[in-house]
Amino acid sequence: MASALLDRLVFSSLWIGGAAGALTAAASLAMGIPVPWTAVGVALSGTVFVYDVDRLRDLPRDLDTAPERSAFVARNHGTLRGLAIGAGIAAAGLALLIGPRCALVLGPALILGLFHRRIKGFAWGKSSYITGSWLLVVVGLPAIAGPRPARLGWVASIVAASLFANAIASNVRDREAAVARLGVGRAMTVARVVAGLGLVLAALAPPGAVALAAIPALTLASLLAFRRGERYGLVVVDGALLAGGVAASLLLALG
Repeated sequence: MASALLDRLVFSSLWIGGAAGALTAAASLAMGIPVPWTAVGVALSGTVFVYDVDRLRDLPRDLDTAPERSAFVARNHGTLRGLAIGAGIAAAGLALLIGPRCALVLGPALILGLFHRRIKGFAWGKSSYITGSWLLVVVGLPAIAGPRPARLGWVASIVAASLFANAIASNVRDREAAVARLGVGRAMTVARVVAGLGLVLAALAPPGAVALAAIPALTLASLLAFRRGERYGLVVVDGALLAGGVAASLLLALG
C-alpha cells in the first residue's frame, strides 16, 4: 500500500512538485520574507504541469531510460493529462493573484521547461538551464512576491549548488548531456563537489541563511550513496530536495 502510494506521488510528478514548493518556502524564509503561499502554490503546481507535459510528450524516448515511470505514464495517460491541465490552471490562477511581475520569472522558466525535450542533450547546458529555471521559480518568485528580499545572493547560491548537483545525478540516470561526455564516475564526482560547495556556502552565509545547509547536506548524502537505479534517482535524489526544503523551512520557522 505504502509502496503503491509512493509510486503515484513520484511518477505523477507530485513528488518533485512538492520539492519545488518546499524549496520556495525555505528560500522565502531565508530571505526574511513571510512565506507567500501563492508563490509556493505556483511552484508546486507549475512544476507538476511542466514535468507531466514533458513525460507525456516524451514517453517513447523515456521507455529506455525510465521504464517503470514510462509504464506508469502509459497506464495512466488520461489521468496524468487531466492532472497536467488542472495543475496548469491552478498555476495560472495563482500567478494572477501575485501580479504581472511574476511573468518576469515564470515566462523564461516555462519556455525552458516546455523546450526541455529539444535542448536537453547539450552537455553542461542541460544541468545549467534546469538549475536556472528552478532558481527563477523557487528563489525568484518569492523574491518578487513579497517585500524586499535579504540575503538574495547567498540564498540563490546555496540552492543553486543543490539543484545543479541534482541535475547532474539525473543525467547519470538518463545517460544524457555531461554524463555522456565525462562518464558516470567523473560526473558524480562533480555533482558531489558542487553539493559540498553548497554546504561550504551555507556555513559561510549570514545567520538567516545558514539553515539552508539542510538542502545541500541531504543532496550530498543522497549522492554519496548513489545508485543508478531509476527509483533511487526519482525517489531518493529528488526526495533529498523535498526533505531538505522541508527541514530548512522548519529550522527557519522555529529559529
